[in-house]
Amino acid sequence: MNLFKKRLAVIAASALVIGLLSACGASGGGSPAASGVPSTEGNSGGDLTVIKIASQSPLSGGSAIQGESIKLGGQMALEERAEEFKTLGFDLQFVPYDDQGDQKKGVANSELIGADQAILAVLGHLNSGVSIPSSVVYEKYGIPMVSPASTATEFTDRKLKSANRVVARDDFQGPAGAEYAIKTVGAKNIFVIQDKTAYGQGLAEAFKSAAEELGATIVAYEGITVGEKDFNGVLNQVLSKKPDFIFFGGMYAEGGLIVKQAREKGITAPIMGGDALDSSGMVEIAGDKLTDVMYSSVSTDITKENADWAAKYKEKFGKNVENYSVYAYDAMNVILNGVKKAIEDNGGKLPTREQVRDAVRGTADFEGIATKVSFDDIGDNEYAKVFIYKFEGGSYPGVMVSEIEQPK
Repeated sequence: MNLFKKRLAVIAASALVIGLLSACGASGGGSPAASGVPSTEGNSGGDLTVIKIASQSPLSGGSAIQGESIKLGGQMALEERAEEFKTLGFDLQFVPYDDQGDQKKGVANSELIGADQAILAVLGHLNSGVSIPSSVVYEKYGIPMVSPASTATEFTDRKLKSANRVVARDDFQGPAGAEYAIKTVGAKNIFVIQDKTAYGQGLAEAFKSAAEELGATIVAYEGITVGEKDFNGVLNQVLSKKPDFIFFGGMYAEGGLIVKQAREKGITAPIMGGDALDSSGMVEIAGDKLTDVMYSSVSTDITKENADWAAKYKEKFGKNVENYSVYAYDAMNVILNGVKKAIEDNGGKLPTREQVRDAVRGTADFEGIATKVSFDDIGDNEYAKVFIYKFEGGSYPGVMVSEIEQPK
């Protein structure tokens, strides 16, 4: 009886060891994030090495319309080029992350991205306040990022090897808006409102400085808080100061409410914002109160000159193009061109993140749908432009009233 029990114990122990080994093999073999090694699982055409491109943008919260447009534009570009990379032996995969427009979430996601060795580059972010701290993490891991939207000067002024953008900077956008406000609209006494974020405050300060240099008077410079819904306090100050022009540095969620509530209070002064007001969300929030409202934008409306592309986007996603859709599309193609060049320079083998990073920074004279791209030594696009739009008839996008080239 004792001998029988011993044999049973040996059999049970052996089964347990085999089970544990099988479990370990299952958990480590197919997940790049878990194993730290890019997956080489094959598709039906044979073994392909997985290359992932991540995106980070707000897919929830107050900036979700613009954030989703970045995700969808990037997804469209990547899916169009998947077959091209299969012929090179790689399975191209898109991994979208929701940064919620929050820097803590963006940084946390960046660490997850860094830990997944299959991710070779990042498309994003929308918000400068998320791009700036997240780029520090990407720099640590050698992962290149290309933003289709972040405009704060600090983003590239730190001269990180990983940080790039295809759009213009605030120190170009702000003065361009100020020049239009003063020379075209005739603004003399301007009330400036900003949302105290890296983007909103940076843009407002650039506008303010340029406006003062052009001879305008800044009658007030006030801050609001992201997420506020009631702007009676600051709008009562507007009523008391009687400005002939209002500038807002901030996102469309607050900008739309400020416009709506200002018009309801009888404030008729023209209102201008930056590229964060370049969204159909302004129409949804402000409705028929969206009158005499302008915005400077680092993106252009491509729906007329590239109607076929816009139609293809709508057919694919069931949504109209937002202006950042196409800039994300261009940015993703810049990334994929960098990945492809790094593969070629590496003899057709999987490149390192650093090789991709350097290839992306070396982008020169890329012809996109919305913009031409050549990165300078700090990651700014030498071909970036600023466009001035005016909302008309309560519809989006606005009508372009001015186009300004970035000083070389």
